[in-house]
Amino acid sequence: MQQLIRISEVFAPHHPEILKRLGIDGAKKLGAEYFLFQHDTSVPAADEPYAIFVGWRMPVHHAWPCNPEKTVDFVEKSCLALERKFSAASPQSILVGPLIAGSPNPHYRKLAAQLRARALQLFAPLPASRDPESQDPARPTLFALLGREGLFCGLASPRECRGFHPGGSKFISRSAAHSISRAGAKIAEALHFIRLDHPPLPEQARWLELGASPGGMTAELLHRGCHVTAVDRAPMDPRIADHERLEFFPENAATFVPPRDASYDALLCDLNGDAHDSLAAVLQLLRCLRDGALIVFTLKTHKLGTLDEIVGLHQSISHRATTAGLKPVAQTHLTYNRNEFTLFWKK
Repeated sequence: MQQLIRISEVFAPHHPEILKRLGIDGAKKLGAEYFLFQHDTSVPAADEPYAIFVGWRMPVHHAWPCNPEKTVDFVEKSCLALERKFSAASPQSILVGPLIAGSPNPHYRKLAAQLRARALQLFAPLPASRDPESQDPARPTLFALLGREGLFCGLASPRECRGFHPGGSKFISRSAAHSISRAGAKIAEALHFIRLDHPPLPEQARWLELGASPGGMTAELLHRGCHVTAVDRAPMDPRIADHERLEFFPENAATFVPPRDASYDALLCDLNGDAHDSLAAVLQLLRCLRDGALIVFTLKTHKLGTLDEIVGLHQSISHRATTAGLKPVAQTHLTYNRNEFTLFWKK
């Protein structure tokens, strides 16, 4: 069986070694981040240490290697093939995306939209066809990715593929009126991703945020209606500093003591510096988190040079968290992450 995986271009210098460590031979590179290969079992396995580098995975049940720009009636022929092969499976939605999501050339984005629109005309009405956010994480969706190398499709659940959108990327505007920094898009994508494995937090959820300045993530949480207790020695952006749902403590997160009766639904840690110091700051605050509270932790790896160092740090942090009683929920390399990963735990 053919499979398609995505490994961020951030790790491009390490791509060959990552594939080797995953036991993948003879992979064909598609675009800048995708790899197509033949394998009889699911790769990578969920407990594979190097699986953390794989942001998207999809079994390929239909492939048409071709140059879509030079193929006559590409959209019509593709959609007829998809209807014949997949309509009886009753997917919950059909979602199509380009292999190079951020390409300045809009051709394949437009072609993806055309292909999806035509496919939806041929299939019977699908329950999640209007909004990808309405998908059931556990029900099969027909995902498709296309580029100059051709069309590659798979029938699998968003949870199996590790994303609600083809390739796992959800476009999040960084120019919205409430945006302050790139970090806002990062937490927005994290909250979108975690819906694969965890129910959404209530709109009025109370967050404790460590390493909040200048407030990129804070602004996104406030925009969603949350209450935020933010901790950082550096000041918050003036645009949100006086927000009615923000409580700011200009203190060192490592020594922060919450108000006596404070209780939080979630904790967000995006501290810079040593990852073990960041985790220590989280663990000392577990007492003020409600049972079942969600913890979103950014694992910074930008000072590490080798794959073994990155994987070793991830394993060490994960072991320390579970030893402290935290339950692993999910982990990923988000589109808006650079040399870092986002880990999710539950108290």
